[in-house]
Order: sequence, then structure tokens, then C-alpha cells
Amino acid sequence: MSTEPANGVPKMARSTSIDALRGFVMFTMIFVNDLAGAPKKVVPDWMVHFSDRHKHGSGMTFVDLVFPGFLFIVGMSIPFALGGRLNRGEAIWKTYGHVILRTLALLAIGILMVNGESAADESPGWSPELWGYTMFLSAIFAFTTISPPKAGAGSARFWRIFSLCVRGLGFVGMVYCALNFHGHHDKPVLTLAPFSINTSWYGILGIIGWAYLVAASVYLVFRNHRTALLGCMVLLLCLYPADKKGLFDDFWLNRIFGIGEIGAHAAIVVGGLLLASILVAADTVAVRARARFTVLFALGCAAGALLLNGLYGISKNNATPSWCLWSCAITAVLWLGFYFMSDVFQPAKIMAKPFSMAGQNVLLAYLFSEMLPSPFELIHFDTHPGLAWYVFRCAAWAILLLALTAGLNRVGFRLKL
Repeated sequence: MSTEPANGVPKMARSTSIDALRGFVMFTMIFVNDLAGAPKKVVPDWMVHFSDRHKHGSGMTFVDLVFPGFLFIVGMSIPFALGGRLNRGEAIWKTYGHVILRTLALLAIGILMVNGESAADESPGWSPELWGYTMFLSAIFAFTTISPPKAGAGSARFWRIFSLCVRGLGFVGMVYCALNFHGHHDKPVLTLAPFSINTSWYGILGIIGWAYLVAASVYLVFRNHRTALLGCMVLLLCLYPADKKGLFDDFWLNRIFGIGEIGAHAAIVVGGLLLASILVAADTVAVRARARFTVLFALGCAAGALLLNGLYGISKNNATPSWCLWSCAITAVLWLGFYFMSDVFQPAKIMAKPFSMAGQNVLLAYLFSEMLPSPFELIHFDTHPGLAWYVFRCAAWAILLLALTAGLNRVGFRLKL
């Protein structure tokens, strides 16, 4: 999994188990997002967000685990992505520059997606549907690399130039969409004079961007020091009660984003970072050591979730500490299962391989799922279909999108963000 060179920075290799978990979480995300369009009377309570059926209740379903599961995996990827850069001798300021650019990209796409949900029918020149397709395609093109695996030296240069042209077109398209968007009450996404951005909230990708920025900053300071990472995770969770008590009411940063909620989301990412540190450390190479740490990590998070439950309850929408800790505990156990399937028990590796293949470029699959309507919606029934049909439809759609993404990756079309 990793080696320790003379400079003390671990040499990284891609983790199959993290890819498999990422693919599984993305499959579930596409599945539940599509299932949300089914009639309320068809879908049972445990297959929707807990808050959808219990507005002010405390609890969670497996649907409420999807988003924090993805946050946790973002953290697990950091030691490999940023650690690999440091291992190659890249200066820290360059690595942090990459972190900032990635954060800005996630924020930009997230803001455009959120505003697209309130597109006005009277937008000049194009319909909301056309604006949406243009925005998603521009976002995909802006971060695309096209490099066919069998390209020779001469054609590789062509594809490199072609990729730059496609990315440039995508960036222009995103700016054009931002400047020419009109929501209800004629509210634009972006104005230049005076400069302003409509950020009612940052969307799923925007929240991931802020949480990634915080966790990546933590990693660049403390690297794989597990005690420090645990301390940062706890400190970030403490921002939530501090925010609820009004500590940040007059702080300028609180006007940009909710410090308590971003701290809670970032705590989940740091939790994933903490768990992934065992994959790049010399003292946890053995399977037994990794399994022991993961079990203790999950038990510790579960104990903390139980102790904190009485304060704010379990709520995904409010990002309560108990929800964060339950999410970390359950996702850690899921990763351990994929770790045994992918890296320990070779006969079981074939079971995890489809997920690991799908998990190598999931952002592309996510954008496809948000952009494209499910083809199964074209099938009409004389009588209302039951739950079995919707489960089949949503699972098939998730499989098709992940297969499409994996196929594009194999021919050299990747989203690099």
C-alpha cells in the first residue's frame, strides 16, 4: 500500500478499497436521488431522508448516510492525493494552490447547480432546460482530460492540445451561463458591476468544497499524525455548539458560510483522513492492526454519538454532531468490509471490482445523474407501478450511469478536478 522513502514522506499507491467504497456510495446516491421522484405512498419511510417524513424528529435512515459517506471518502483520499504530490517533491505552496483551485471549482459548479433549480421561465434567449444542459456540459468540459490509452507520441500532443481547447470552451461556457442566468425576480447568479454572487447556499458540491478546504489544510499542517488529526476532528465538532450559542454571530466569516455546519461537515472529512492515515503508516501495515484501529475508531464515534444525542439529536439537515459521528462510524465499518473484499480475501475481490472501477471518477457520474433524465421515466403504466418497479428502475439507472462513466474512463475521457 505504501513505502517510506528516505525523506519520510510516504510513497502512495491507489487504494482499491477506497475506490470500491466510493463507487458503492455513488451508486447509492444516484439510486436514492432517482427514488426521490417516486410517489410518496409507494416508498416506505426507511427509503427516504428521515426529515422528509419526520420534520422535527431525531433520527436517520440509510439515505442520510450517503452524503456524509461521500464526505468521509473525500477525507480518505487526501493522504493519497496530496501525499502523492508531496512525495514527488512538490512545494507545499503549490499543493495548497491546487487545494484552493479545487475548492473554487467545486464552489462554482455547486453555485450554478443551486441557482439552476430556480431558473425563471422567462430567462432571455433560452429555456431553463437548455440553460441546465449548457451549464452541466460546460462544467464537464471545463475539467475534462482526453487521453486515449493507445495514443502514440505524436497523437498524444494532439490530444493534450485538444483537451486544453475543450477545457477552455467549458470555462467560457460556465462564465456565460453565470452571466446570462435569470432566476425568479430576475436575480442573476453573477454580476460584475458591482461584483456579487448569488449564494443562497452552496449546494452539495459547494459544501464538499468548503469541507475539503478545511480538511486539506489540516492535513498539510499535521500530515499523518493521528493524535493531532483526532484533536482537529473533535475541535471541528465543537464549532457546532459554539455556533449555536452565538459565539460567531458577529464574525465576518459566518456571513460567508455557517461556521458550525461547515465545521461539522469538515469533521467528517477529517474523520476519513484519520482512518486513511493507517493505510500510509509503517506501524499499521498488518491487516490485524488496520482492522483493530477501524473497529476502535467506529466504536469511539458510536459512543460519542450516543453521548451527544441528547444535545441536538440526529439531523442531517442541521449537521448535528451525533449525526456526524454515526456517519463516521458506519462508513468506517463499510470501508472495512470493502477492505477485506478488495485487499485481503482475494476470492471476494471480484465482488468489489465493479464498485472499484466505478469509483475512480464518480464526479462525472454525479454530474451525468443530475443532468440526464432517467430513460425509464418514458415507460408509462396503465396502473400505478409498485415499489419493486421503482427499486429496479433506480438501480438500473445507477448501474447505467456508472457503466457509462467507466466506459468513458477506459477510452481516456476523464473528469480531473
